[in-house]
Amino acid sequence: MFPAVTRIGRRRVLTGSFVVLVVLAVLLWWLLPLGRTPPSGRMVFGTGTQAGVYHVYGQELRKDLAVDTPDLSVRLKESSGSRQNVAMVAVGTAQFAIAAADAVEEYKYSESSRADELRGVARLYDDYLHVLVPAGSDVRRVSDLKGLRVGIGPNDSGVQLIAERVLAAAGLDPRDDVVRHLDGIDTGPDKLRRGEIDALFWSGGIPTRGLEDLAERFDYRFVPVDSDLVARLHQQGERYGHYRSTTMPESAYPRAMRGEPVETLAVSNLLITRADVDAELTEWLTRTVIRSRDEIGEKVHSAQLVDVRTAIDTYPVPLHRGAREYYRSVKP
Repeated sequence: MFPAVTRIGRRRVLTGSFVVLVVLAVLLWWLLPLGRTPPSGRMVFGTGTQAGVYHVYGQELRKDLAVDTPDLSVRLKESSGSRQNVAMVAVGTAQFAIAAADAVEEYKYSESSRADELRGVARLYDDYLHVLVPAGSDVRRVSDLKGLRVGIGPNDSGVQLIAERVLAAAGLDPRDDVVRHLDGIDTGPDKLRRGEIDALFWSGGIPTRGLEDLAERFDYRFVPVDSDLVARLHQQGERYGHYRSTTMPESAYPRAMRGEPVETLAVSNLLITRADVDAELTEWLTRTVIRSRDEIGEKVHSAQLVDVRTAIDTYPVPLHRGAREYYRSVKP
């Protein structure tokens, strides 16, 4: 009897081991395709300022790339934001970068020849427009900023692009009706706290670490950007069509929002590259972006929303052929 039991036990062990091996093989195929060597060499990835979400996303993605492509050296290149990132990719000083869709569209209008080479890798997550004022400020809507000192973001930043457009839609001349301060998420929060500016524009994923930190030290609130203002943006042409009305949830910044959501606008962020960037490298990067969604989402909460169905929509630029190959390989 005991030999029979032993044979049955051995058979079960072998069956169980086979199942485990099959599962591991499937996982290995998904993470590291069998028979293929990960790309190597060097890559430059454009992010943003250290206090912004782009840089945090880049740091987390680099950690996952170190696992999937261990022989690939990834350098993060800081910038003023979206507009500078688009330009870096277009001229070749970065192979990949994150940029808001409105900044990509604007570059297509201003630099059409170079913009023709821009390609999309993935649609990542949404940026939310934040308009901050001290809690005791009399400002209740964007038009109330007339005559005040306003941080509109650095030159070549996506923040400045959207701030100027929103001010204009509110009936203000962004050059003459406000006192412009070129402050972003790196310098703006402290200047607002010290009373050196009266308001600050910021466009980023939620929550943004620099604003979370500010809420611990300073009492501020958000000025709403209502749907009528977004409608006036849309009336100005297709370059403004990337903006959509949304609500910033009260959970984004609990201390500042005090349980009340705020109307604002959102714009999609894209991971972009150039047509001449290696297709295999782009395919592997795309795979890592999708695979690492939950891990990156622990630090960049908006990244948890990335999936194949939304990532493939990189309008206003076409998909890179390497990214397309990856999405085809996982198409249901």
